[in-house]
Amino acid sequence: MNPRTLTAALALAAGSVLLTACGGGAPSGSTAAAGASGTTINTGPDQHRIRGTKDPKAAALLPARVRAAGALRIGVGAESAPPLSFYASDDRTLIGVEEDIATLVADTLGLKPQFDPLSWENLFVGLDSGKLDAVFANVTVTEERKEKYDFATYRLDELAMEAKKGSGWKVHGAKDVAGKTIAVSSGTNQEKILVDWSEQNEKAGREPVGIKYFQKASDTYLALQSGRIDGYFGPNPSVAYHVHTAGQTENAGTFSGGGKSVQGKIAVTTKKDSGLVKAYAAALRKVIDNGRYGKVLARWGLTAEALETSQINPPGLPRTAN
Repeated sequence: MNPRTLTAALALAAGSVLLTACGGGAPSGSTAAAGASGTTINTGPDQHRIRGTKDPKAAALLPARVRAAGALRIGVGAESAPPLSFYASDDRTLIGVEEDIATLVADTLGLKPQFDPLSWENLFVGLDSGKLDAVFANVTVTEERKEKYDFATYRLDELAMEAKKGSGWKVHGAKDVAGKTIAVSSGTNQEKILVDWSEQNEKAGREPVGIKYFQKASDTYLALQSGRIDGYFGPNPSVAYHVHTAGQTENAGTFSGGGKSVQGKIAVTTKKDSGLVKAYAAALRKVIDNGRYGKVLARWGLTAEALETSQINPPGLPRTAN
């Protein structure tokens, strides 16, 4: 299924709570959905985003080349993953909490946001090549990534295990996934945690985890409903959104994206020593302090993932031991 049509497909799934907006709800002609915490979310193309205003002190931290360009080239995920980044009901307009936070940062720096939807690996290729100035794509700070990239944090990294509704399965750690077959996205921190759990199980004499990879979210959910997999381990916002909107699955457990060793944090990512990270952090601190950041998270039902301030290159997820 084309990523642009996935949101619509999930919305039409059995038990969907998508509603046509009317009265004082979402704008006429748009749609609304229950978000990660039951919040009503506008999924139409007319978003009426919460906008920022230019902060001269933050803007002064920008490299001259970016100031002169007048635009911020922002990479976002191409795979539809509501409420993080996905296509609106018109199947063309990019919306989500990532676009909203990125827009706030660009506004605060006096720049026009220019979004480029890319696959996970091409987001980093874009940074490496200089095609992108920033990536807003649910990127977790890790010690390994800090070698090549700079980070300014803007949200807690929370993960969740999604299971078929009525499974009764509860996951607290390694032993709860022994012998289970679980889907996960390649190259993610949840994959690292799942691999670590599998290794712990083998060392303890328990069965390892059967790890499966799917190219599309639609394939993952078809496998989950058919019983070919026991669960999907992914970002908590996306899991929560799907649980509430599709009505076919349940949350079997929530975890820090950094595991037990460190609280994982999501950050705007830029090429190391590009000269941009201080400006991003300053802009984020500004919108956190003036309350606009909080309004954006509340809009998408993600208030529980709010940060008190933005940090530059904080302790990240540790390296995986060889």
